[in-house]
Amino acid sequence: MSRIELKDLRKEFGSVVAVKDLNLTIEDGEFIVLVGPSGCGKTTTLRMIAGFEDPTAGEIKLDGSIVNDLEPRDRDLGMVFQSHALFPHKNVADNIVFGLRMKNVGKEEQLQKLQEVSDLVRISHLLTKMPAQCSGGESQRIALARTLVTEPSNFLLDEPLSSLDAKLRRELRAECDRLHAELQKTFVYVTHDQEEAMTLADRIVVMDQGVIVQMGSPIDIYSDPVSYFVADFFGNPAMNLIPGEFVQNGSGIEFKSDQFNVPLNEKFSSVPIGSGTFGIRPENVKVVSSSNGSDRKIGLVEPLGKDTLLYFETDSDRPFVAVVDGTENHTAGSPVELNFPQENIFLFDSNGDRIRA
Repeated sequence: MSRIELKDLRKEFGSVVAVKDLNLTIEDGEFIVLVGPSGCGKTTTLRMIAGFEDPTAGEIKLDGSIVNDLEPRDRDLGMVFQSHALFPHKNVADNIVFGLRMKNVGKEEQLQKLQEVSDLVRISHLLTKMPAQCSGGESQRIALARTLVTEPSNFLLDEPLSSLDAKLRRELRAECDRLHAELQKTFVYVTHDQEEAMTLADRIVVMDQGVIVQMGSPIDIYSDPVSYFVADFFGNPAMNLIPGEFVQNGSGIEFKSDQFNVPLNEKFSSVPIGSGTFGIRPENVKVVSSSNGSDRKIGLVEPLGKDTLLYFETDSDRPFVAVVDGTENHTAGSPVELNFPQENIFLFDSNGDRIRA
């Protein structure tokens, strides 16, 4: 059993409040991802769980016991950092078993655990090498093995893949996922990468300015964002977000901006009149070739193989993007019509809060 509970957790650095009265329960065996922009408080939260930072206020409980005053070594937690922090003068095997030696584990047990964990993370062929002879991906596997070998009850991972190239990140994301499935232990993972959050998490915790703004499964966060901030943060390419106004149009409501007028059906009849934002994900935009002289013209075509991205200029600093099938034939400058299915529309008020149908 390895349940983590954070109650009214707060961290202040002088006049700066990094974490504001945070409440979160992480269940045994869960893979939780804390995600958000730089400075949102996610790493500070992880460091308080680990014991590297003392909370200004609030409680941290592990298996029901308050551990605020426990040293990091006494919390039975394994931590993997962005920097591998391997001893350069020790070979891979010695780096991995270092924690066991500090605990006075016998030589025979050390060798047994070393073999088990090196097989688990697939680095048995590296044991006699020095860290300088290993690639970035291999070094990260070694750092994982060094943490795994001590058999902690929970694993805390602080942006462990951010220094790797895209291909290695994908490979080691899959490795983290596999390890979680095999070990059946609690993983708390910090990242600013929404793609990592979506692919790894059982539950995503979205943070901004020291507070939790939304929690839920990856599909819930993606398909049902509670605010402009969450909608904009998740998605690649990002959600199209157009500022404008909601106005009365006869008996209905219409969204109006300099370049888009979108009548809203009756399910949006309670939308408050005034300024707000219209949103739709690029994959939900319907693009229809126009033969009637439409003034909506494709600005840029970006083929990606399976999909093609179509860019349209707007008055804002970000283009409007549509995703179409890669087999469709579109060229820059071609006139098209854009349709927005009502079931895929997102609306936000002037404060950035979601307006629900």
